[in-house]
Amino acid sequence: MATADRRLDVLRAIVSDYVATREPVGSKMLVERYDLGVSPATIRNDMAALEEDGLIYQPHTSAGRIPTVKGYRLFVDRLAQLKPMSLPERRAMETFLSDAVDIDDVVERTVRLLAQLTRQVAIVQYPRFERTHIVRVELVDLGESRILVVVITDDGQVSQRVLAYHGASADDISYLRDQLNSVCVGTDIKSIPDLLTTLALIGDDLAQLRVGACQAVVDLTRRDGEDRILIAGTANLARSTIDFRRTIVPVLDALEEQVALLRLFSAVPTDDVTVSIGEENLHDGLAETSVVAGAYGDDNATAHLAVVGPMRMDYASAMSAVRAIGTYLSHFLQKHN
Repeated sequence: MATADRRLDVLRAIVSDYVATREPVGSKMLVERYDLGVSPATIRNDMAALEEDGLIYQPHTSAGRIPTVKGYRLFVDRLAQLKPMSLPERRAMETFLSDAVDIDDVVERTVRLLAQLTRQVAIVQYPRFERTHIVRVELVDLGESRILVVVITDDGQVSQRVLAYHGASADDISYLRDQLNSVCVGTDIKSIPDLLTTLALIGDDLAQLRVGACQAVVDLTRRDGEDRILIAGTANLARSTIDFRRTIVPVLDALEEQVALLRLFSAVPTDDVTVSIGEENLHDGLAETSVVAGAYGDDNATAHLAVVGPMRMDYASAMSAVRAIGTYLSHFLQKHN
């Protein structure tokens, strides 16, 4: 085996051992735990060379070595393959997510699942749809002069609002429902305000209820254009305080800044999983963390997901989870569009 390949194996072993134990790794541990096929003296020489190259360092005298940011980067870049999710993990993922009824539900489930699988902080961005159409408008008589307006759109959202009304019969409500659906079903929500303005101008005994229902549909289909993000697993950082030279407060502050999180996603390609380590992250508060990010979606909608944790992270498993869940979310969007 070439010297460079062997030293890369030593680096892999140091990273793997340190991730698993949180303890600096010495040559004796490597000899005992890993079959590297060389003598302890050769391993010590390789560790000295890795330290000279800035890939590992000794945190204090007489301690073993731990990876540097440069060492983690080389380790991640040289990952031969991602550790696949186990069959039980994959089944659990599919079962947990398959029960989702709409996009809000699947995003909420996804962020919790990603945090559980990786034991890190999970971030999932809601998809932004280029085109969104109304699938159905329902008017449900709740009694006591109240009517429920329900709007279902093809981005998976189900929105509703309660209106007050007086003197409308069941036939009147059914007639108004048919009017709304004849205008709205299959229509891009961007066109809804203009179309319903015309409908609301009809003057008859249902005018007041029609105006209220039309306004409700307009409001329920309005998209403010702001990106929405969900976060789960911040408590996992409390289990990793030993991994931060400073407190975890800057990390928590960064996670509260939506602009900072969106910046994390800005350079993530739509067909790959990326890893940014330490000071590669653009936000100072994330300078002691690693971020594993991916994307999901289709031609009509794209979004991102990520896990954030200490640099001492099981990168292969985190990257595998981000990729697998991103693939599932893409299939979910295709199925529901």
